[in-house]
Amino acid sequence: MGRFLPHPDDIPVEITLRNQPSLPRQKLHSISLGGVACNSDRSWRCGTAVDMSMPTLGENARYPGYIAWCEKRKEGYRIGVALIDEQTLFGARMGEQVCQIEHFSRLQQQQSPCPQDLQALALEWVTHHAVEFSQATMDHAMAQAVLD
Repeated sequence: MGRFLPHPDDIPVEITLRNQPSLPRQKLHSISLGGVACNSDRSWRCGTAVDMSMPTLGENARYPGYIAWCEKRKEGYRIGVALIDEQTLFGARMGEQVCQIEHFSRLQQQQSPCPQDLQALALEWVTHHAVEFSQATMDHAMAQAVLD
């Protein structure tokens, strides 16, 4: 299974049940391209078909996937939403970058009393972190998972 991009805790994400059959864990493991890791207030069964949406990005930021894993945490759960087609994974990667930039901007605003230029903050984040979201990095993670 590929790499799961971490979704920032302070940016809302919604996970809703999709009216599709579940996938067996073995099949999911072999067809997943990776996905997104995020918090959930409830437990999910592996293989469950879900839609993941990011309300701050608008109603088109909706990505169909399957629950790959679910871990109990002190408060709630941490889940992995596996994505199984390249176009969906690409859209989710782009959405996650925007969420990460928003998270970075919020952190900078907390640390500095002076308002900062969002475009400059976005450029700073991209300079340091965009490679983590690149196709090459995702391909490398997928190849490494096959080797493991």
